[in-house]
Amino acid sequence: MIRRLIARVFWLCSRWRLQSSPAPSRPTVLIGAPHTSNWDFVFMLAISWRLGMRIHWLGKDALFAGWRAPLMRALGGIPVDRSDAGRVVHEIVARIRAGEVFGLVVTPDGTRGGNAYWKSGFYRIAHETGMPLTLGYVDRTTMTTGLGPTLELTGDVGRDMDRIRAFYADKAGFRPDRRTEPRLRSEEDGAADARSDAPAA
Repeated sequence: MIRRLIARVFWLCSRWRLQSSPAPSRPTVLIGAPHTSNWDFVFMLAISWRLGMRIHWLGKDALFAGWRAPLMRALGGIPVDRSDAGRVVHEIVARIRAGEVFGLVVTPDGTRGGNAYWKSGFYRIAHETGMPLTLGYVDRTTMTTGLGPTLELTGDVGRDMDRIRAFYADKAGFRPDRRTEPRLRSEEDGAADARSDAPAA
């Protein structure tokens, strides 16, 4: 209740508009893109709190050290040990089996731009858990942000990425100059398997 009130006040005061599809009613991998600014984290919280959507996000285990751990977990953070990244998938599956409905937020274009490709961890997680993809966005050209469509993966990486590219084609991000085109390295290599990257962003 308090979170929805905070989010309501945020959207009333912000120059940005929330233009969103309803929150999914089942567990989903929530793509946050284009990820070009630290403001994206604020938007993510404001969107999910306004829609009443429970979210989790993946972060380096260093972010959960000391006094920050309780805060990060309260905001939905799940620490990722890169030496045992596969554990994340098992934890997500356990949450689903326990009946939890949530969006797992992943920023596949990396850390605020500067990459030639998206990381494929989001695809691997969705494929291995059977979760759909919900396309969250930030678009400075229209000053809007929110949730777009929820897509079921076909298993054909190129076809799935074509649908993702079509949605993000006109989305600029908070800092348009830092935008990364939605493309996986495996597409360039002609590979049909997007499991090469670790799931952590």
